[in-house]
Amino acid sequence: MQNKEKKVVEYVKSFIREVPDFPKKGILFYDITPVLGDPKGFSMLIKHFKERYVNKKITKVVGIESRGFIFGGALADSLSAGFVPVRKRGKLPYKTVQKEYSLEYGTDVLEMHEDAITKDDRIILCDDLIATGGTAQAVAELIEQQGGKIIECAFVIELNFLKGRNKLLPREVHSILQY
Repeated sequence: MQNKEKKVVEYVKSFIREVPDFPKKGILFYDITPVLGDPKGFSMLIKHFKERYVNKKITKVVGIESRGFIFGGALADSLSAGFVPVRKRGKLPYKTVQKEYSLEYGTDVLEMHEDAITKDDRIILCDDLIATGGTAQAVAELIEQQGGKIIECAFVIELNFLKGRNKLLPREVHSILQY
């Protein structure tokens, strides 16, 4: 890790709030909202991602509901790329493509507009956190079904012990903070 990247990691990590037993007992939730409230920390995150992708000819950033919208939208703007929101079923107003995926207890469905991705798009898939990787994998499959090329999957936080990045292989995965 380079010195500049170390500074980003250390500064941003100092704002991550650990909330025990949220959203349910036994879960340790890593809350990124204090970083969002700190102009320097939020700016550092977006600049880190921008420097990583500025020369990769990115055409779209896909953000996963809901915190992925925050980072993905800001990153898309900084790269002069389009932004594509991926939402839970029934939240988008136009015709959609969808992907069902497994949760701990049951399944859920994610959607994007059917015309959001083209075969020429070079994409960063962006979210705040990767845990088991199921949601990100479903979104990656949606993108690829529409013909988009995923350049990298980008996350602020990665929970290494849950091995979520393995579900995204052979796609490239980058995370700033690892727990």
